[in-house]
Amino acid sequence: MPALPISLSLRRLAGSSWSDVTLAVVTAAAQMAPLLFVHSDSGRPWHWWGYVVAVGASLPLAVRRRAPAPVLLVCAMFSSLYDLAAPLAPQPLWYGVLIALYGMASVSPPRVRIPVLLAICAVGLASVGSPNTATRGVVLYVAAYALGRASAGSRAEAAALAERAARLERERQVDEERAAERERARIARDMHDVLAHSISLMVVQAEAGPVVLDTDPTRASAAFGAIAGTGRDALDQLRQMLAVLKDEDDPHAPQPTIHDLPALARQVAGAGLEVSSTAEGEPRPVPADCGAAAYRIVQEALTNVVKHAGADHVDVRLRWCDDGLEIRVVDDGRGAGKNLPSGGNGLIGLRERAAACGGTATAGPREDCLPGFEVRARLPLAVPEVGVVA
Repeated sequence: MPALPISLSLRRLAGSSWSDVTLAVVTAAAQMAPLLFVHSDSGRPWHWWGYVVAVGASLPLAVRRRAPAPVLLVCAMFSSLYDLAAPLAPQPLWYGVLIALYGMASVSPPRVRIPVLLAICAVGLASVGSPNTATRGVVLYVAAYALGRASAGSRAEAAALAERAARLERERQVDEERAAERERARIARDMHDVLAHSISLMVVQAEAGPVVLDTDPTRASAAFGAIAGTGRDALDQLRQMLAVLKDEDDPHAPQPTIHDLPALARQVAGAGLEVSSTAEGEPRPVPADCGAAAYRIVQEALTNVVKHAGADHVDVRLRWCDDGLEIRVVDDGRGAGKNLPSGGNGLIGLRERAAACGGTATAGPREDCLPGFEVRARLPLAVPEVGVVA
């Protein structure tokens, strides 16, 4: 049998009531051994009182877990009465008292165990006949008491470690749940961005196609081609995001970066909107989360222009600073459109994406007071020290 099952079986046996019964019987046998196997010098049998005392100082150990202090007092009382009769085998009846003292010290509170220890030591000193025996008895009693307290300390430490492990496990589960919630929120934002952007472009192209179908077939064909391309791109991005929910080995789908912004601008320009892109300053490395946030912020801003602004021109401006990247998306629209319904979460998603990587984002009228709308964002180029805002 493996060692571990044997160890577990022994632990279960030691913690059962049968172990105390067995201990009481073994202790009684050990304390009666001199009476049974040692003969007196006169040849006379030992007095029956010795057997009574040996049993009385041992059998109470069977209930030592239920009443440790009373069991110790009973064992000590019988042990102190051993020398009342003669002839008896010369022996101190310490076994039962020491075991009971160990048990009491390991489980009883200070207000119980300390007075009982002092009482037992006093009775032991008064009932022995020689100083050497009294000294040995006190040393043994103190040693048994110290072992009991050490056992209590070990159990308390084990319980504290078990509680700490359980608390850490609960905290780990909470962290995993929060991480899952953040990941679900990220996926929801990505799906909102992809669907809102792609469907808006497809709707605009679909509405423009029939209008120019008879007058300008080439332009109509380009519009339908743009619809197909936008749809395929949306499907590819959705497949990547949905793969996150199926593939545990690849927990993060590939995210777009700032380098994908030109392709995004060309895609929007295919919907009939004039898009210009400018950059100021020296480009610098961008953390992965900030790069994805920059792409999604520009994508959401362009989607809002296509859906609501009624604009002819939109300008995407990037400005590289020493400690951050400033993004401005400015259009010359005349207000929100009435033909397309709003998703309701676009502007909130802008702020959340910027805050998730330690940045800020705002949206409102243009700073130059000209007609149109402006989205402004600032993202850090260094990893933020603050916690992630989900």
